[in-house]
Amino acid sequence: MFIHLIEDDPILAKTLVINLELEKHKVLTSASLQDAILQYSKNQFDAVVLDLGLPDGSGFDFLQMVRKENKTVPVLILSAQSDEDSVVKGLVSGANDFVKKPYSFKELNARLNLITHKIKTLTHEEVLEYKNLKINKAKRTVSFLDKEIELNRREFDILAYFVQNSERIVTREMLLQHLDKDLEIFDRTIDSHISHIRKTFKKYNISDLLILSVYGLGYRFEEKNGK
Repeated sequence: MFIHLIEDDPILAKTLVINLELEKHKVLTSASLQDAILQYSKNQFDAVVLDLGLPDGSGFDFLQMVRKENKTVPVLILSAQSDEDSVVKGLVSGANDFVKKPYSFKELNARLNLITHKIKTLTHEEVLEYKNLKINKAKRTVSFLDKEIELNRREFDILAYFVQNSERIVTREMLLQHLDKDLEIFDRTIDSHISHIRKTFKKYNISDLLILSVYGLGYRFEEKNGK
């Protein structure tokens, strides 16, 4: 694996690099929040080992940045901030695991392998396809004929639900029940989200896939003319 190690303690970082490389991993290190963000933007990592106490900020800031972009890269927090609140905050913020310092390298490596395996399995299993449209729920990407389509978070969730229920009637109530997990979406906004998805389809010349309005009932996602 290609691992991004974010650790400001040079001795600990060097020890970790040696051990990880003995396990045949490639490692790139960052000793500050600023460098971590820079290196993350320039590289495609398979996993991140993240210290929370950085000289120019908190590891939580880095984690928030990664998850805000809907990145699914596995993140293992390795920190001396081992109080219950820090552990809970780390996991709630999107970390896949939390290892407390001092630590056993065997345990760290085992946990790292476990979370990366889970992500790979999830990525493989959660791919939805309808005709030439492909949705990867784990990576949160949409493509048509292998060309990536840009949608915001809500539009992605709505389209994924339509694909899961393709050629069936989907009511507004069904969409609200599926989407309204954080009370940010209301019945009156459903139409605007769907309208924007239709405009996006038009922008990318996707003319054979339709979100039809079914009077008095809701919507139906299907191929044009039932091809």
